[in-house]
Amino acid sequence: MESLYVIKIGGNIVDNPTLLNTCLQSFAKVKGQAILVHGGGKMATSIAKSMGVEQTMVEGRRITDEDTLKIVTMVYAGYINKNIVAQLQALGVNAMGLSGVDGNLIKAHKRTHDSIDYGFVGDIDAVNTDFLLQLLSTNIILVVSPITHDGRGQVLNTNADTIAQSLSTALVSKYNVHLIYGFEKEGVLKDMNDPSSVITHIDRPFYATLKNQKIINEGMIPKIDNAYEALDNGVQSVIIGKAEKINELMNGTAGTIITN
Repeated sequence: MESLYVIKIGGNIVDNPTLLNTCLQSFAKVKGQAILVHGGGKMATSIAKSMGVEQTMVEGRRITDEDTLKIVTMVYAGYINKNIVAQLQALGVNAMGLSGVDGNLIKAHKRTHDSIDYGFVGDIDAVNTDFLLQLLSTNIILVVSPITHDGRGQVLNTNADTIAQSLSTALVSKYNVHLIYGFEKEGVLKDMNDPSSVITHIDRPFYATLKNQKIINEGMIPKIDNAYEALDNGVQSVIIGKAEKINELMNGTAGTIITN
């Protein structure tokens, strides 16, 4: 089967024009099929503040009330998505931007929690695999923003790491899928203050140890949990590392490889 790379870039990359440009130049060199998933960054927070819309974060997740939903939809599915697509076009990559709403790509439901009201945050129910495969058959590079819908007219804000994992697992019957989580650090670090302390390989027992020792913090745990969800559902490999080093991450010479 042909290989396909699902590459997610985090908000800290999106926020930095220099890092984003370097990352997209690296992405433009990817040979074959690829999907780019992007996070939201700080722009939504900045715009919300300027509009007097108070923002609340719980464990790194944005509480998405009605006003915030309008802002993140405009920023994530609008400005950020189209800015990335425009930069890829300038690099000779014929890209198309879309959200989970377009073509019924990603259906989700409003998150429920015993003690926290996350507002209009969506947890994924289904990916429209047939539509995704139709798009991939055109050889256009897809750039996906973290906005989904519930099928009843409600737009939802959904975690980009989870979107990348869900798109990856939806395609395992047709491709050898490789999932890359690109962010601002070299990989999973033993010491957050030492960029050279990259843990090159994590399996399940080692992951449990790292969590018990508090070496892996709250922000990284959901990312690695998503990695194992992907591996459990047929994704070939998951690598976490520096977004500007996509090509090195793909050939295994950088980052942290997650295995069972």
